[in-house]
This record gives sequence, C-alpha cells and structure tokens, in this order.
Amino acid sequence: MKIQDTLSKLEQDVDISKKVKIYLCGVTVYDESHIGHARTIIIFDVLRKYLENKGIEIEFIQNFTDVDDKIINRANAENKTADEISTKYIKNYFHDFDGLNVKRATNYPKATEHIEDIVKFIEKLIEKGVAYPTKNGVYFSVTKFPEYGKLSKKKIDDLQSGARIEVDEEKKDPLDFAVWKLSDKAPTWDSPWGKGRPGWHIECSTMSIKYLGENFDIHGGGRDLIFPHHENEIAQSESCTGSQFAKIWMHVGMVTIDGEKMSKSIGNVKSIKHVIKNWGANIIRLFCLSGHYSKPIDYSKELLKENLIKWRQVETCHYELIHANSENSENIDEFINKTGTEFDNALDSDFNTHLALSAFFQLIKETNRLAAEEKLGKENSNAIKIELKRMLEILGLTIPEVTENEIKEINELIEKREQSRKEKQFEEADKIRDKLNEMNVELIDHKGKTIWMIKENIKAEK
Repeated sequence: MKIQDTLSKLEQDVDISKKVKIYLCGVTVYDESHIGHARTIIIFDVLRKYLENKGIEIEFIQNFTDVDDKIINRANAENKTADEISTKYIKNYFHDFDGLNVKRATNYPKATEHIEDIVKFIEKLIEKGVAYPTKNGVYFSVTKFPEYGKLSKKKIDDLQSGARIEVDEEKKDPLDFAVWKLSDKAPTWDSPWGKGRPGWHIECSTMSIKYLGENFDIHGGGRDLIFPHHENEIAQSESCTGSQFAKIWMHVGMVTIDGEKMSKSIGNVKSIKHVIKNWGANIIRLFCLSGHYSKPIDYSKELLKENLIKWRQVETCHYELIHANSENSENIDEFINKTGTEFDNALDSDFNTHLALSAFFQLIKETNRLAAEEKLGKENSNAIKIELKRMLEILGLTIPEVTENEIKEINELIEKREQSRKEKQFEEADKIRDKLNEMNVELIDHKGKTIWMIKENIKAEK
C-alpha cells in the first residue's frame, strides 16, 4: 500500500509487515463537531478498517485538545469551567461518531491528562537549547531548527508574523511559538516556569510520541493543520528526539458548503447532528468518500441526493440477495474476483476511495441486473454476499437488521396482498401496499413472485 506523503511529495510504502501505528489529530472540544471533522475521521476510519480487513494490527491514537483558548472563552461566556465545556463536547463527539459508524480509536488521550509528560518534553527542549523561557512562558526557537518549513514548503525568511502567530515582545523571533503559556486564569498547572498551560502544538508531539514512539507510520489530519500545527510538531519533536517524527504525513482536503468556505460568521457550518438527522450515516459516509481524500469536496444537496439514489441501489441489491432462490444461476466468479481486486488496488494506490466506490457499485449494478433477468440464484448470490459484506465493512456502510417479528408481519401482509390480487380485490391490495409503504417496505415484483425490501427512512435536506 502506498500513500502520498505531504512531506516528501512522493508516494511512500506503508510497512504492513508489522503493527501499523497511526496518529490522527482530533478535535478541539469547545463546540459541536461538523462535516469537515467527519470527512477526515471517516477517511481514517476506512483506512483503518481496510488494513484490519487484511489482518494487519493497527494502533490508532486520536487525541482530544481539551485545554485551549477557545474552550476557555466558551467557558467564560457560559459561566462554566473549561472542564465542563470539554466534557460536554467529548460526550457529544462520541454520540456523533458512533452514529456515523466510526470505530473507536485504540486510545483517546486528552491534553489535560498529560501535563506532566508535556512539562518533561519542554524541559528537554530547553536543555537542548531549542526552547527558552520568558516572563510570558516558554517559546520554541524556530531558527534553531534549520529544516523549519519542510512540510508546508514555506521558507523561514519568507514567513512573517501573521494572524496565527502571537505577537510578544519577549520572543527572540516573531515566528517563535509558545510551548508553555504563563497564566493565572484557570485552568492552570504548576511548572518550573510558573503556573500556566501548554501550547497547542506541544500537546500532540507529547501524546503521539508517548503512545506510538519516536518514529511511527502515519500522522494524519486536515490540510488546514499543515501549517502551523504539523510544521511545529515536526520542529519540536525532531529537535527533542533527534530522529524522524512520522514516516508518512497524510492530509485530508477541506469540505466547502455550496462552493463557500465553511464559516461560523457566514452561518453555513453543518454539524454532524444536522447531517445525520437529514441524511443518515450511510449517505454521509458515501459523500465523504466520493472524492480523493487529499482534494476539497463540496457539500451540496445535489451531490447528497446523488448518493441517496446510489444507496437505494445498494438496499435493492441487499434484499435481492436475501430473496435469491432462482435455479438459473449465472456464473460470475470471475467478475466478483475482478471487482474485488479493483477495489483493493484503488485503496492500495494512495487510498483512492473514489475508484474503490466505482468497483463497489459495479458489483451492486451487476447483482441488480442478474436479479432483473431472473439469473440471481443461490449459488452466485452466496458468492456475491461474501464480497459485498467485505466491501460494506471496509466502507463502514450498514443496512439495518430486520427482526424476526418484522419479517413475519411483512410476509403476512404480502401474502394477504397476493390473495387480494388473485381475487381481483385491487382496492384492498392497494391498501396493504400503502400500509407496507408506511413501514418503509417497498415491493419489487418479479415474474412469478414479489420480494420486499426495507428502505432506510431518510428525510433529505430541503
């Protein structure tokens, strides 16, 4: 498997001969998670599920930034503690991403639980002469790391103090960034330099190295984190350890809304609660996987409706396979193998989920064709089921289970409908169909039989 490495700009091999260690920068828990967060986390969820499907052991770490100026500002505005705010939004995070069928990480370290580790990390940086204390805190000296800018391809000489860089007269250089901020406003912790709290970048360096070691396989996040967050992580981590930090840097493109950048000031932020309520987890996952992970993707009702139409085809395929009992079974083993290989090859080649979905829908389309032509028998349906189940599990798509009682009720209603049609009581037959529609049951009439499927109840955003 190869992944495009942001640092080298080359496709690098993922070493799958051993446990693969992945660190994903998580959310800052001061507000609800949104569709941009969802895309990044779903991409890495599928990456993990694909590797695990191959039998590869994965150590997956995703942090929570639970101490930050944004959290403190929200706490002050709501007259709450920072801990109350972060606890609330961590709880909401798990509710949202469990709802999106995202497998939980191996560990979710919090910055506040690793203050002692962070302080020790900063002490090493000071000992090595790459960080220095001031009356306002401790800063990393960017000029002491000659390779600064290698991830973002920015040159130190060209960089100037900007909106993301704090202006402080105590700094030796305007580009230097805080690893410890002195403060008397809660939350604060004791340190050799005075009461305060850690800077944002130092948290991820400390936690990733603590859980995954000095040189792990993949470090991921959104493209907006390349500079300054990941650039600063590299500088302080490699200055501390003297070795390469992450082997591969994998960055996910942003989500725009109807062609515009997602922004609270514009009021176009789509929370995960909103998108699940309107579209459901399967449509959102298909949307997030529909373009190459490294490129931007636009959230629009039109694109989501296209994915809804595709999902209806998947549901049809699922139930056609359940009901398949034709003796006329066309051999499609070669097609199944070819489709499965195309699916895997797409993911092995810089994790191209767009092409993988194309292979997935080829299997769906062929299954529905066989069913329509009465060529879907027990033999070929069993072969298709195995491959379809594998793909669904990797993509994280789920078709709701139907209980035995529901199956019994549906079959009884269909039998009554068939009897009414035989007796030419078409009005009664139509009433039964209407009742089935209320249960989200759709009937598919084949020659000599009628099968049923349950369609997921999706509201679709107006």
